[in-house]
Amino acid sequence: MQRRKFLSVLGAGAAGAVAAPFVSTARAQDTIRWKMVTSWPKNFPGLGTGANDFAKRIGELSGGRMQVDVYGAGELVPALEVFDAVSSGTAQMGHSASYYWRGKVPAAQFFTAVPFGMNTTETNSWLYQGDGMKLWDELYAEHNLKPFAVGNTGTQMAGWFKKEISSLEDMQGLKIRLPGLAGEVMNRIGATAVNMPGSEIFTSMQTGVLDAADWVGPYNDLAFGLHQVADYYYTTAWNEPSAILEGTVNLDAWNSLPDDLKAVVAEAARSANLAMIDEFTYRNAEALKALVDEHGVQLKQLPDDVVKALAEASQAVLEEQTGNDPASKKIYDSYRQFQQFVKAYTDVGEFAYLKNREMVR
Repeated sequence: MQRRKFLSVLGAGAAGAVAAPFVSTARAQDTIRWKMVTSWPKNFPGLGTGANDFAKRIGELSGGRMQVDVYGAGELVPALEVFDAVSSGTAQMGHSASYYWRGKVPAAQFFTAVPFGMNTTETNSWLYQGDGMKLWDELYAEHNLKPFAVGNTGTQMAGWFKKEISSLEDMQGLKIRLPGLAGEVMNRIGATAVNMPGSEIFTSMQTGVLDAADWVGPYNDLAFGLHQVADYYYTTAWNEPSAILEGTVNLDAWNSLPDDLKAVVAEAARSANLAMIDEFTYRNAEALKALVDEHGVQLKQLPDDVVKALAEASQAVLEEQTGNDPASKKIYDSYRQFQQFVKAYTDVGEFAYLKNREMVR
């Protein structure tokens, strides 16, 4: 009788008599469980763990309502098929780099890196304060995708070379792993650029398939042991002054989410983006010291004539790309205008300070 009376009071909740007991949202609703496919070896430092961090943040910020299972390259789909897998709905999410899709979406390259372009701080400002994210959304919507910036490696190195580069002549015929717009630039100056997953670089260098390779920077290069297959590490930054890692969500899956979970995914992406930048700043410094002090790696700068040739070729590649593809022109016009705008401050702020710091250290 007492139990019937208690239940009747609960039923009168609309009258305000007694509030219903709290039930955890995570238990009251079915947990949303998604798959994330990536272009990185499972748990690979920085890149693979960055995908893991993104997934973890979604779980924590959603209070367990969303759970994301992360798959390394080759576990569900090959490294360079992430875009198609997420677009088709094979997986709900992906983590990769947009310049891998240059063959199917040429304009996507601008959302990873632009040779001689903006640094990481400037790039993030374009994405979040300028039109960058808006343009990225527009481009990817045509492929049933919702993009996010989910990490950035910061300034990348020019790469590992088996032979010393003394002049532009030494670049002729060189086979180098280098994706995106920078790869096309390399082709213009007489080298041959090859696009391949990071997991294949070491063996390709070891067996002579490659003469040189760009991967990321000291942190990831040390993890792959690239110092074991090349004697010269060229630190000249030109190809990827900033390198965005992208998170993609199948647009149908995205539209099925309630607004609060959309906000969770967006905030998880934003915080994971910053977290990776922080990590790479520290880990690159740590790994560079190990490469030089423990492994005797020789740090080199590309000769001036090579840098000049790369700059001229970069301009030609960008002009051709934007002349042949309206989407590339729209995006690069925004990127270039923002770079010119923000450069006025960067030059008198960060750049001027770094020069002064170097002078007095």
